[in-house]
Amino acid sequence: MQIRGTLMLLGAAFFWGTTFVAQMAGMDGLGPFSYAAARYLAGTVSLAAVLIVTRRQRARERQRMNYRRGFGVGLAIGLVLFVASSLQQVAMQFTTAGKAAFITCLYIVFVPLGVKLLGKVIRRENFIGAALALMGLYLLAVTDFSIQLGDAILFIGAFFWTAQILLIDRFAARVDLMELSAAQIFTTTVLSFAAMFAFESPSLTAMLNAWLPILYGGVMSSAVAFTLQNYGQRYADPSAAAILMSFEAIFGALAGWLILGEVMTSREIFGCLMMLAGMFATQWTLIKRSL
Repeated sequence: MQIRGTLMLLGAAFFWGTTFVAQMAGMDGLGPFSYAAARYLAGTVSLAAVLIVTRRQRARERQRMNYRRGFGVGLAIGLVLFVASSLQQVAMQFTTAGKAAFITCLYIVFVPLGVKLLGKVIRRENFIGAALALMGLYLLAVTDFSIQLGDAILFIGAFFWTAQILLIDRFAARVDLMELSAAQIFTTTVLSFAAMFAFESPSLTAMLNAWLPILYGGVMSSAVAFTLQNYGQRYADPSAAAILMSFEAIFGALAGWLILGEVMTSREIFGCLMMLAGMFATQWTLIKRSL
């Protein structure tokens, strides 16, 4: 089960990381809330279709496993997700993609602290893994020490990403996760549209021109990735989950290299290796059992 959770969380990180390229392309002619609204709408439609197709199977599973309905919890978590993703989207106008990835992924540190505050035990390897992953992430993503407006916004957003991870951890084993995913993305869609009409002048033409990054970000990053996160956290503790999800930075760097032709320096490659070491540190107990 832990291996399944690990693979799901790495899958989520892959789609989030590769979406950094789509985000930059999608926002070329769109405001942050316009891109988010269109992206999450695509995710909502995708998840609504899955809900309809799987309704009988999920009803049997709820009865067999005594799961609660996930819509109510998903609406609440969707509010947190909206704040977190909106802060990230706005901040990316004022900082680099690398620094955005690094500061967002400070949840690597905040999640174990939150777990500790909630009275749960944190294994030593989780602390070691978090330290290695954070140092590796810094080498991978940060190239200067200047502080910009976007950096401060991202720092605030990291607390909301932490809250989202901890809330998923609290309810993942109790509710219908497909309903949670759909309600979470639906809430973010509605709030993104409200923000779009309040703060921007939306253009349907611009949205149609950006259909590919919108579709990829909506289906793969919103619908698929957040659903993988929900199911993955059912089988992984939150501290390890945070480190696995931070691999979005590695996948983002690789996507930039493969798609945009960006060159990875030896410093960035070493940072990736340190993050891999951090992941293996958190999974050390599982690895020893397998040997």
